[in-house]
Order: sequence, then structure tokens, then C-alpha cells
Amino acid sequence: MERKYADIEGDGGSDILGQVISQQERLAERMKEIGQVIAISSGKGGVGKSALTSNLAAALADEGFRVGALDADLNGPTLTKMLDARNQNLYLKPDGVEPAIGVLGVKVMSMDLFLESYDTALSWKHATGLAEDAFVWRGTIETSTIREFLADTIWGELDYLLVDLPPGANHLSTLARWIPGITGLAVTIPSGISQLVVKKSVRAVQESGGKLLGLVENMAGYVCPECSQISPLFNSKPKGQRMANSLGLPLLSSIPFDPRLALGCDEGKPLVLTHPNSPSVGEIKLLANKLRELS
Repeated sequence: MERKYADIEGDGGSDILGQVISQQERLAERMKEIGQVIAISSGKGGVGKSALTSNLAAALADEGFRVGALDADLNGPTLTKMLDARNQNLYLKPDGVEPAIGVLGVKVMSMDLFLESYDTALSWKHATGLAEDAFVWRGTIETSTIREFLADTIWGELDYLLVDLPPGANHLSTLARWIPGITGLAVTIPSGISQLVVKKSVRAVQESGGKLLGLVENMAGYVCPECSQISPLFNSKPKGQRMANSLGLPLLSSIPFDPRLALGCDEGKPLVLTHPNSPSVGEIKLLANKLRELS
């Protein structure tokens, strides 16, 4: 298996139904070894899902738990960088692919590991080359790829598998059809626009029967790196509790933004490890403890 590639060709003559059934059976076997699968979701981009996922993974691993992280954002993968799992070879074994290993032994799978370079855009070659079919076909193949990452990665025994979802309303509902026991966290920020979009995403999950553990309000204030005082980040006060009440969800955490978190993400050094006394880290660790209680 080649480590990196950006173009994946379809096989028009393959037994699609047979492949899907076989893949679903492999997926079911993988999931038997995993205690809890939690999807980090939001209908809105820019709310800090990936930063939360990487730091939550590090917080759980730091407590001695076996953790995996799947980057399901195929077109904008970032977890390998945030968890210091880049520049690693992937090895194909008879029962699947060995994932990359990030900080504290977190197992990571991401499309970033297959691309030729870090700025290579993901592209797919349609089997027939028909441009008019590309849009529908691309959505189908990307959904199949996420399922393949779940089914064909040798996750081994894990206490937690965190799935960093791309923006959108229906991704968690799709995963719930493959993994019956999956749960999710809905992530928002205090801005009115964000909450408007995230509410729609949460409603879509609820109407489809998906299970959300609760709401996380990210960027709920600004942490001064010098004195750790928390100041408002947006013009209005955090409204996470009111939003959670309207959706019938518990507010699990209100995490203020620490500017050192962004630097840590860029350097592959999660804030929970580099600045354990930050108020942001305190909230992330409390969230990790709540996930343990809810498991």
C-alpha cells in the first residue's frame, strides 16, 4: 500500500453491494473492541471542533485511557498536525491498516496521511470521466471512504474513538446507521449566527433518532495568557445554557478561548499538555470527566 496518493479511481465493474456488506461486517467487528465512539459535530465551520477533538483526545489519553481519533473531514484534515501524527508511513497488514500514532499514543487516521503534500487538494477520478456525474459521485465516494477508514483501520482495543466531523447537518445521522451505539457532542460558539446554524444541525440529528450527549459552547470568553483572567470574546455574553435548554440538551462545557491553544494546534502540542493550569484546559478536563460519567 502506497503511503500517499491524492487520486483514487473507481472500478465500474466491481460488486458494489457485496463490498458494502463486507465492509459493514468488518466495521461491526472493529467496533466490538471500542468502548465509546463519540462524534464531535456542528452544522457550522469555524467553531473549533478539531481543536476540541485533539485536546479532548489528549486529555483522555493523559488520564491513561486508550484513545483513537478519526479525522472525517476529508477535504480539510487537520488532526494529524494537531496531534503530531504527520510524516508517518502507513502499513498494510492482512487485517487492515495500522494508524499513525500521535501524542500520548493516540491512534490517528486521516486523509492527510494519503496526500502527496500538505497543500495537496483532495481529488477523485470518476470511473467514466463524466463531469456531470461528478457531484453526486463525489458525495457517495467520500461517504464510503469514511466508512472504510472506520472499518479497515486496525484500531485495536480502545476506550474512546473520537470522530471529528466536517460541517454539516447529517453526518452524525449517517454514522449512526453504521454504528448503532455512537453518540455525539454538538459544538457551538456564542455568536447568534453560529447558534442559528448549529440548532438546525441538532434538530436534524434529533429528528433522525441520533443521540447527542450534550452541547459544548466553545470560545465562551477570552483567556488572558498573562493573568488567566477571562474577558468577553464576542459582543454578547455566552448563551450556551439558554440554547441547550431550548434544545433539551445539557450544557456540558463552556470553554473560553486561550490564544496559546491555536499555537499548540499549529505545533502539534495540545494545550492540555503544555498549559495544564489554563482555564480552558480546566473546562476541557471537566468535559472529559463528564464523558466518562456518561459512558
